[in-house]
Amino acid sequence: MRTQEGAFVVEGTHAVRDLLTRSPEQILTIVTAHGYLPKEAESDRLARQVASIQQYSCSDIQFSKLSDLDAPQGVLAVVRQPIWDEEEILEQPTLLGVFGEQLQDPANVGAIIRTAAALNVSALWLTPESADVYHPKVVRATSGVLHRLPIFFMRDVSELIRQGCRIFTAEVPGEGTIPIDEIRTVPRKFVFAVGNESRGLSAQIRTQATTRFTIPLSREVESLNVAATVAIATFHFSRLPKSQ
Repeated sequence: MRTQEGAFVVEGTHAVRDLLTRSPEQILTIVTAHGYLPKEAESDRLARQVASIQQYSCSDIQFSKLSDLDAPQGVLAVVRQPIWDEEEILEQPTLLGVFGEQLQDPANVGAIIRTAAALNVSALWLTPESADVYHPKVVRATSGVLHRLPIFFMRDVSELIRQGCRIFTAEVPGEGTIPIDEIRTVPRKFVFAVGNESRGLSAQIRTQATTRFTIPLSREVESLNVAATVAIATFHFSRLPKSQ
């Protein structure tokens, strides 16, 4: 239904406030519960009133049926799914991208989107088997930044390579891998790939990588959560100089 309608639901006071402030043109409808209105902050009420947006109010019981939360806050927005130009992004002279292969945990996907948006990643690519980026759990985990990060779907990294991107892969230590802190420069256009929460990256993607890196860990810890891996790697790579 989300795909057919080209829309998704954003719930909660903070998330709706952020949309009204930053992207009011993306909001199709706002729904409030009767019990929310007396508690609504004056600034939020004024922001809703001045917005040229279709709005409805319903009983708390009706709202609870619309909500995906166990304890609804009483306000939600139906929002347009953003549309991005993938060709335009791939034509940029510099690019830092993230590729996720079969990332199936909505909380992880949401956290990755939030991190990537915060650290100015150019775009996120996901394989079709990954979690729906407009799933309510993903939307909540993004904390309202879905409209700030271009997201595309791609089966593998072959097209990225054809577009001039170098591929880095995040892996467990093994033959051919290097610690991330030994990487001192990065290409002008590159994408680093992370794999499925339990299986990691496929051999196909690992063999297409120009750099295979690991994140050094304590001996007592076997691996990192994939969202933590993306956060550490993005922060590290975004601060490195570009190679000539």
